[in-house]
Amino acid sequence: MRTLLNPIFTLFCAILALSTSVQIHAADIVKLDRIVAVVNQGVVTEQELDARMVSVAKQFAKAGKDLPPDNTLRRQVLERLISDSLQMQHAARTGIKIGGNQVDLAFERIAEQNNLTITEFSEALNKDGISVDKFKADIQNEMTIGRLREREIMSRVTVTETEIDNLLTTQSATPDAQDEYEISHILIRTPEEAAPEDVKAAKEKVSEALSALQSGLSFDKVSATYSDAPNALEGGQLGWKKSGQIPGLFLNALKPLAAGSITEVLRSPNGYHILKLTDKRGNSAPLVIDQTHARHILVKLSEIMSEKEAKHKIDGIKVRLDNNEDFKTLARQYSDDGSSSNGGDLGWINPGDTVPNFEQAMNALAPNEISAPVKSRFGWHIIQVIERRSQDMTKESQRLKARQEIRSRKADEAYQDWLSELRDRAYVDMKLEDEF
Repeated sequence: MRTLLNPIFTLFCAILALSTSVQIHAADIVKLDRIVAVVNQGVVTEQELDARMVSVAKQFAKAGKDLPPDNTLRRQVLERLISDSLQMQHAARTGIKIGGNQVDLAFERIAEQNNLTITEFSEALNKDGISVDKFKADIQNEMTIGRLREREIMSRVTVTETEIDNLLTTQSATPDAQDEYEISHILIRTPEEAAPEDVKAAKEKVSEALSALQSGLSFDKVSATYSDAPNALEGGQLGWKKSGQIPGLFLNALKPLAAGSITEVLRSPNGYHILKLTDKRGNSAPLVIDQTHARHILVKLSEIMSEKEAKHKIDGIKVRLDNNEDFKTLARQYSDDGSSSNGGDLGWINPGDTVPNFEQAMNALAPNEISAPVKSRFGWHIIQVIERRSQDMTKESQRLKARQEIRSRKADEAYQDWLSELRDRAYVDMKLEDEF
């Protein structure tokens, strides 16, 4: 035993002596990651939280906004990460997946919108300390959540003709019904079956928020500090909303306000609200658009109709038209479009109703003129313009806008309720409660 222990003891002493002789520098210490929240079977790590904090701080600085206190910002950012995690988990469970090709196309569009090539945009991201892979991962998450919202919410929201009629009746009876409001929103949420102490705490919180606003603190900062809304870190900005998109409780409070003013505290079933009116504008001009009455003959490409064969066929039809054969007769006989039974008649066409190649060729024609063969993603077309007119589409446009306004309002309300339900059903264990 002695011969075994002595070498081990000697080695231990040597290691101890060596370790005490090494000077440890703070820069050499690598901080280990840790879990800051458990979300069902997933986790949010401190590195994720810190990275998002840096990103949010940059966004605030770029927009010239003041940051809320650090612990408040951390809570808001953590809540956003938890919400995103819950939605991504639900999307995975229900089979929603955004492919890499879709992400690459979205990345290219963002580069184009910034007037940059893909290489230039990638270099700009790296200069800002953002890796392209991380940026694309964020795009993928946003697209996934958008697809999830569309499936879970938008597909369930219905708008009836009666609702549209009622909104239009209300608007016609109200001179300012077409007004639009640019608004921001602070929400202090109360649970559906809130206990008295929860209601009291919410009242105190919204009173603090209102006092902060009245003392001159910016709405952006107060929103980021106090609001429970998903867009709290964006200053609660809701953008421009038409009257029909705004709940009556909010609209009545906004109407008498001047731009830059805030409402008093408003109570709804969801909780307590404070709104800011950033700007207001009218929107009652009539809508007159140029319409084209046209007809066409389409030769589709398919497995049995190659590009070469389709072009040969459409060229033959054009020769017959040039020799004064009847357009309707040839359309009924040869067109692969559903309009063939009507002699290729497409009726009155609004701008944007057709694919760009078709519309561009159609717009270049004079009445009764017949185009040369035109290629689109559907195949080869020959187009004839019958006549043109300027049409007042105000009523049609009003019905379309009313439908969109009602759908948007219902979708926003349903989305907030759905997120609350998703959170209530989830297991969430926040590990940083003592730090807030």
